[in-house]
Amino acid sequence: MDLSSQMVLFAEVVEGGSFSAAARSRDHSTSAVSRQIGLLENRLGVRLLNRSHHGISLTREGQVFFEKCVALAENVSEAEALVRSMSAHPNGILRVGSTVAFAKSQLMPLLPEFLDRYPEIKLSLEVSDREDELASEEFDVSLRFSEQIANPNVIVRRLAPNRRVLCASPAYVARNGAPRSLGDLSGHNSLALSTVASFNDWAVGANGARAPRLSGNFEASSADLLYHAALAGVGIARLSTYLVGDDIAAGRLVRLVPDYIDESSDIVAVYLDRRNLAPKVRVFIDFLVEAFGSVPPWERENGPAADLG
Repeated sequence: MDLSSQMVLFAEVVEGGSFSAAARSRDHSTSAVSRQIGLLENRLGVRLLNRSHHGISLTREGQVFFEKCVALAENVSEAEALVRSMSAHPNGILRVGSTVAFAKSQLMPLLPEFLDRYPEIKLSLEVSDREDELASEEFDVSLRFSEQIANPNVIVRRLAPNRRVLCASPAYVARNGAPRSLGDLSGHNSLALSTVASFNDWAVGANGARAPRLSGNFEASSADLLYHAALAGVGIARLSTYLVGDDIAAGRLVRLVPDYIDESSDIVAVYLDRRNLAPKVRVFIDFLVEAFGSVPPWERENGPAADLG
């Protein structure tokens, strides 16, 4: 037992009037409590208690030390009460990291309800599509894609499926035609993400055809910028349905290669410690799981990605 724990125990012994009273309150044996007080006296090099058949009494040194022990015990009790209160009422600064497009299109619309539900939480949001800037150590929780998780020591909780499709603006299609297969992408202007190399591997379509090596004259550091470049008619982008579903349904974007859909990466929450998860983090993650549900809102509104366009 460390010194502070022995001091709290000493205060309990004196206030209870005996070793046995302190032992009963802690569900310990009387001998174990007596031994700890003896070790405390040895550590300090003074006798704190007079022991007799009539009970215990404080020595002069013990009286002075007892006052300090009572103050320490009160501080410990206050700290425990504060932590329990925080558990009952999640509060404090919640540091959240997120990819840019997901934060803008899906997270931001949910924040008013979350902050109304938990008014004692202050949310600090940082967005980036750079993998190294979303390191979970810098945040209480990060919202990322499962393909980005390289650290085996973090906890990953799935929030929603992530489905990516190929799309371009009607103006781009009018100028360059609409590819019907992955092989037809050769010669088209494919938009690339400069910060995550694996994002630019469009991989295999439903029929087993593989995308050719991408070529194009535009790259950007954020999928959100690729989205706006696609809307502007710059080229063809592979983007998540949570981002482009409304635009495809409204005709602002055209879905290309209709049998292509990439489902290799989920949307996840990443944090460090499952056992001692702070209440503010727990309620935030639970809120997102509740908000997205088994079928996320963007698929409830537009139907499955395979039916878009």
